[in-house]
Amino acid sequence: MHYRNLGRAGLKVSEICLGTMTFGNGADQEGATKMVNTALDAGVTLFDTANSYVGGVSETMLGVALKGRRQDAIIASKFFNPMGHRPNDSGMSRLHIKQQIEGSLKRLQTDYIDVYFIHHVDHQTPLEEMLRALDDLVREGKVLYIGCSNFEAWRLMEALWVSETRGWERFACYQPQYSLVVRDIDEEIVPALELKGLGCIAWSPLGSGYLTGKYTPGSLKVQGTRSAEGWGFQSRFFAPNHAEILQVLLDTAKEIGRSPAQTALRWVMDQPFMTSAIVGARNAEQLGETLGAGGWRLPEAALEKLDKVSRQPHRYPRSFEEPMPERRNSAVKMPGTKS
Repeated sequence: MHYRNLGRAGLKVSEICLGTMTFGNGADQEGATKMVNTALDAGVTLFDTANSYVGGVSETMLGVALKGRRQDAIIASKFFNPMGHRPNDSGMSRLHIKQQIEGSLKRLQTDYIDVYFIHHVDHQTPLEEMLRALDDLVREGKVLYIGCSNFEAWRLMEALWVSETRGWERFACYQPQYSLVVRDIDEEIVPALELKGLGCIAWSPLGSGYLTGKYTPGSLKVQGTRSAEGWGFQSRFFAPNHAEILQVLLDTAKEIGRSPAQTALRWVMDQPFMTSAIVGARNAEQLGETLGAGGWRLPEAALEKLDKVSRQPHRYPRSFEEPMPERRNSAVKMPGTKS
């Protein structure tokens, strides 16, 4: 297992993160504990959960599973989604943040959360309110690092500016959807992360299971998977050429002697801006196979082949500006001007 700094922060985390969305939703406590121990024994240190996963059950089960091994784990949790039926039981208000950190700490049986994420964008709460509330949690020692998920590039940069100009704790990392079939963040988010020194922890690095080898090119529904069960299958975000990408993945995995899941996950972790990739599992056996993606690197030829087929065309204005360095260097005059 490889370990990387969380952006410019001093905290080191494993390149594979165990996601716990299945805890209480496919895995019982015994199965969850077995998965946590399997992950820890394989060198995984980072565990991702959220207050809203199965109504808090995921956090509760993770807390039980980590009993006696809390110091071996880096816990990342998130908040935003509704946790009740009252007007303030969701969002990013100071009140909701205060309520949810206390609830998460209790369920996780810990006195601090290592990384606390804003789960979604709250259009009804000022950035200043939520960022000051998060800064308070860090100063109180209840949270060590903060991050956000699913923010647009402009909103991420605005949040960083607000925190930096006021001397508040700034985001240490960002959590986006990213895989061979979903590379939207390459356009604007990745340059922002690299410029500001934020870590990146990818969710759905296997394309909601599409890249695990269970699917054939052109098919978006397989019995016994999330696509058939109707939850958490993010195909609406897939690249238009997702079938071609899957075929190249299957061929590449066969060539290098790895499973499609290991190959697809390894490609994500080999991106220079990536810190860690979140993987989920229904049982320890399934997790064990996925953990085989850790501790090695893709051959250069395989990395380039997968990068080439999955790379999407840049959009305006980036596509419009791509020729400008050449124009600048060669001092070419604009059309219609006299020499």
